[in-house]
Amino acid sequence: MSLLSDDSAVMVKTRELCATIAEDATFQALTDRVEAFLENDEARLQYQAVNEKGEDLHQKQNSGIELSAREIKDFEEARDALLANDVARSFLEAQRELETLQRSIGKYVGLTLELGQVPTAEDFAQAQGGGCCGGGGGGGCGC
Repeated sequence: MSLLSDDSAVMVKTRELCATIAEDATFQALTDRVEAFLENDEARLQYQAVNEKGEDLHQKQNSGIELSAREIKDFEEARDALLANDVARSFLEAQRELETLQRSIGKYVGLTLELGQVPTAEDFAQAQGGGCCGGGGGGGCGC
C-alpha cells in the first residue's frame, strides 16, 4: 500500500489533522477575519493601493532610481491609513498568524521526514541553528 493512498494511515491522520485545524475555534476566528476583509471593498482597495505603491517603490529602488522624500512620505501615510483601518489591520494580523501556523506545521512534518521520527525540541533547536540538516549544511550527515 502506498503512503499516499486514500486509506493509508498517513492520509487518514492527515485528514484528521486537517479536520482538527478546520474545527479549531481560533482557526475559525482567523478565517472569519480574512472573510470580513474580503467582503469589505474599501479595505481591499486600500490594501491593494498600498501594495501597488510599495511594489512601485521597490522596483524603482531596484532599478537604481532614488526615491524622493515625497514618494516615501506618501507611501508611509497610505500604509499608516491602512493600519488604522480595523478590518485591514485585523486581516493582516490573521494572515500573519495563518502563515506562521502553516510554516510551523510544515517544519514539523519536514523534520519528521528528514529524521524518520517525531522531532524533539532539541531537533527543532538544531534545525534553527544550522548544523547537520538544519540549513547550515556541511554537517557531514549526508544531507
